[in-house]
Amino acid sequence: MNFDINNLIRENVKSMKPYSSARDEFKDFDTANMIFLDANENPFQNGVNRYPDPQQSSVKSVLATQRNVNPNQILLGNGSDEVLDLLFRAFCEPKVDNIISLPPTYGMYGVLANINAVENKEVLLSTDFQPQVELILETVDNNTKIIFLCSPNNPTGNSFSDESVLKLLENFKGLIVIDEAYIDFSEKKSWLAKINEYPNLVITQTLSKAYGLAGIRLGICYGSAEVISVLNKIKPPYNVNELTQVRALERLRNPDKIKSEIASIIEQREKLLKVLLDVNFVEKSYPTEANFILIKVDDANKRYDELIAKGIVIRNRTTQALCKNTLRLTIGTEEENRKLMEALTK
Repeated sequence: MNFDINNLIRENVKSMKPYSSARDEFKDFDTANMIFLDANENPFQNGVNRYPDPQQSSVKSVLATQRNVNPNQILLGNGSDEVLDLLFRAFCEPKVDNIISLPPTYGMYGVLANINAVENKEVLLSTDFQPQVELILETVDNNTKIIFLCSPNNPTGNSFSDESVLKLLENFKGLIVIDEAYIDFSEKKSWLAKINEYPNLVITQTLSKAYGLAGIRLGICYGSAEVISVLNKIKPPYNVNELTQVRALERLRNPDKIKSEIASIIEQREKLLKVLLDVNFVEKSYPTEANFILIKVDDANKRYDELIAKGIVIRNRTTQALCKNTLRLTIGTEEENRKLMEALTK
């Protein structure tokens, strides 16, 4: 497939000059002993009186090593939502272009489409929650810039088949964005291994789930150097603050702790799946490769209210496409899961 990124970039983005921050101008110098009088900062040291590294070089270096990619293939954002928003801003012309999303899925794709005045063409997943590839390709038109795939999918928990993803990658001339927020809980490999084979492949990940850092808001985007360069051109200069960068580095440098927590979550997930088999109002537990389980019940609103009354907050997904009378249960600690299982069985 012939892929030319210049056919996707908005014309105003092509012609714009990015903002050059004070720190960007000294990125090639040894700054250890320099006196900084360039950015109108408070000179009294307190750990955060200076602007953060606008390119988050230390965090990217660790991620690049761990993920076996080049730092210039990484963009960091204020949560994955900023990364997704930048994709809209860079490649989708308001009131002209469109994207395709596959409900039931992560709701921010549609929200960001609305914010950016971009049409969201929804193509429902099949009844077994897989992409309807032929229907998706039939829905594509000359103004379709991005197809969003959430795999493992939220709220269903399943991964999309390799065959479906590959067919879309090979037949769509726009960007295929695979949201891998839950990939660490799956036995399937990340699509990062294919990042150099498909120039139209973009992958988003996050430190909010498996890494336990939802509170610091750090989203990650992997793509070709050309795609990342476009996103860097339009991102705010200091979009990832110093405290976030420091905390992310601390966590990333402790991979054994992360693996242990992931293993615990998966173990608790399997225990909960077994208990759900004997809960009389649970009609079905859907296969999951995430840190949550989607269940179909007799009356989602009733069961949701009953669990709230017992002090347990879950997510009612009954209003989502293909998800009538479903509840989404996030996997907690062993003690939290014990209380959930006890509440469900009573």
